[in-house]
Amino acid sequence: MSEPLSRSPIAPAPPVRVEAGWEVSGGRSDAALTITDCTPLAKVHLRAPWNGAMAKALGVPFGRADREQGWLVVGSGPGEWLVLAPPGAAAAVTDWLATVAADAAGDEFVSTTDLTHGRALVRVTGPETADLLARLCGADLHDDMAPDGAALRSAVAGVATDIIRDDRAAVPSYLLHCERSSGQYLFGALVSAGESLGIGVDGFRLPGI
Repeated sequence: MSEPLSRSPIAPAPPVRVEAGWEVSGGRSDAALTITDCTPLAKVHLRAPWNGAMAKALGVPFGRADREQGWLVVGSGPGEWLVLAPPGAAAAVTDWLATVAADAAGDEFVSTTDLTHGRALVRVTGPETADLLARLCGADLHDDMAPDGAALRSAVAGVATDIIRDDRAAVPSYLLHCERSSGQYLFGALVSAGESLGIGVDGFRLPGI
């Protein structure tokens, strides 16, 4: 019996291949501005007191993002965190958070939820990324207002979105996290807005984060 295949809400551009159990685009782009469907990444949501022991143990405040053992920990809201990890790592992330909670915050109420299949995640990368997002978002995302490691929530093309600045090799890059049902629309809006900037669709590749 074949293994079950996971699919993003965003239709993969051909050629299509399977990566870590997900159907993804195998396309490659050498454009200066690229967009990638990163929905296959594990996404684990954490709730805990915003100023409690768990928050102090994580060390990532609201509005910031930082790396932990290769995973990206995002302070996505007051008392909320989002952990992004390679595909299939949701259980490992949940176990790690449970260990941190047991060691540092045993008396606090801490909850985790695997959002991997319930959310869409898109990455846009390139020197003109902030200019692209400015066409669809009212927030100022240039370096002085949203440096590498910044995290915020705003509307992008009318879609409620978590925006995470996560540069790649010193090149500006933003992760956009939204409800699964809005994923295809958001992806299409970004591609349309980026046409005059020469945006290219780049396929997902491991580890992806």
